[in-house]
Amino acid sequence: MNEASLAGKTAVITGANRGLGKAIALALAQAGAGVVLAARDLELLNQTAEEVRKLGGQALVYKTDVTKEADILALEKAVGRDTGQVQILVNNAGMNIRKPTVEFTLEEWRQVLDTNLTSAFLMCRSFVPLMKGQGYGRVLNITSIMSHVSLPGRCAYSASKAGLLGFTRALALELAPEKITVNGISPGPFATEINTALMQNPELNQQFVSRIPVGRWGEVQEVGRMAVYLCSQDAGFITGTDLLIDGGWTCQ
Repeated sequence: MNEASLAGKTAVITGANRGLGKAIALALAQAGAGVVLAARDLELLNQTAEEVRKLGGQALVYKTDVTKEADILALEKAVGRDTGQVQILVNNAGMNIRKPTVEFTLEEWRQVLDTNLTSAFLMCRSFVPLMKGQGYGRVLNITSIMSHVSLPGRCAYSASKAGLLGFTRALALELAPEKITVNGISPGPFATEINTALMQNPELNQQFVSRIPVGRWGEVQEVGRMAVYLCSQDAGFITGTDLLIDGGWTCQ
């Protein structure tokens, strides 16, 4: 995409302190958007903001726990005060607890659902009103291949991500008259911090990569570039869908 394709736009990104969220923030900034970075780890957020500024972009940082309604309402107020308008919202914050379903506590179940699904509802409730009336808006929900397939020990995670995909489709219909598109991006196996231990074990890494049809891990920049396209004017006719970026994993 043209590096100025999102010039004049403001994007709010949750979970922007690492991994895919950071990659999306950097890609949107490089395309010209001002970025609002929200997460719990302020130190890592500031590191992301510094990288954005080195690219010549603008970044604002807000320490936010997206599982807390009060934090999101405070973020809404602060962003409204500091930027005035928002055109792009990326709901990326997520977490996973891997264990058999019968071993989950109710607190753990709620923690996964609140982080991955309820937070997207709360963020949209706060920031979609700031998008309306502009004739343009973009909501990206970072779903997962676990919205479509699953693995043992992923019950809560898969439930949350499948719910997020349903939320994406319904919200797309609600917002289509406002020319606000709502889409999901479903990443598969990516080389992020959460997979570092696996990637650094040669035997386990080879076993895992052998299951990926293209034969490699995904690079986070690939998700960033997809996000830029979906936020561009060229993607105005794409809404209510979910784009898989998984190296062929879900084809099997």
